[in-house]
Amino acid sequence: MTSHAQGHPAPRTDRYAISFEFFPPKSDVQLQNLNACVDRLKAYRPAFVSMTYGAGGTTRERSLVAVRDMIQASNLATAAHLTCVGASRDELDAVIDTFEEVGVRRYVALRGDSEGGMAQPYEPHPEGFTHTADLVRRLKDRGADDISVSAYPEKHPHSPDWDAELDTLKRKIDAGADRAITQFFFENDVFEAYLERASAAGIAIPIVPGIMPINDFRGVCNFAGRCGATIPDRLKDRFAGLEAGTDGHRLMAAAVVAEQIADLVSRGVTTFHIYTLNKADLPEAICRFLGVPACGEQRAAA
Repeated sequence: MTSHAQGHPAPRTDRYAISFEFFPPKSDVQLQNLNACVDRLKAYRPAFVSMTYGAGGTTRERSLVAVRDMIQASNLATAAHLTCVGASRDELDAVIDTFEEVGVRRYVALRGDSEGGMAQPYEPHPEGFTHTADLVRRLKDRGADDISVSAYPEKHPHSPDWDAELDTLKRKIDAGADRAITQFFFENDVFEAYLERASAAGIAIPIVPGIMPINDFRGVCNFAGRCGATIPDRLKDRFAGLEAGTDGHRLMAAAVVAEQIADLVSRGVTTFHIYTLNKADLPEAICRFLGVPACGEQRAAA
């Protein structure tokens, strides 16, 4: 396989590059959990981290505050998520202004979904952007240094066919996207087939696998059902009877993610984007499994 999952070089000489995704806290308890998670994971010197974005009202404000605090407290290269949903061009410009004021130069640009989720047709704001490519182009015009976009190894639920799916990604690349990060998946053959389709279509930017640690199998199944990701029967069998938070569930989750990462490495993948869900245990286990040393640790001699 010729892997596209190379990403921009991390600011270190390790073989593997890791990035982490977090979400804004909604309460003081969630804020404490986020801070504790970031404190643990920043030791692995991620190439960058990203903070998800809520388009409306207080959710948007939480995103802005979380990005600001992340930059100020952790000094990590931080990408702000930004979507087209529910905002005019002028409103998005104002959000970009706010991000710039706190030092954001990286973005994860997304179209976003309607309030009803992917099951509902997307309706753009009448004065907003219709496609992610429009948002990417605006961010580039505003001087963004680095832009990631989404990719869907199992095809976006709204795409009628693979030609349309890949054409959408091409438009985002033509607008200036630097890399694509995939929706999470659990069958690595699906990811490899996607890379082959992308390569055949002339797509050459890095395509980084998005990895979802299974902290709560039922929760992941519900999320997968909303976003079009497949849960293999073998995972259903392995988690059958295991309740989230129990030792059995934690051990199985660690085994599953280790197996997936090991297989991706065997296929030539060296860059991983980890959806942390603001929990550090499994992302930290991935780093240690890959041999990524934490700050202050020395890599063992080969």
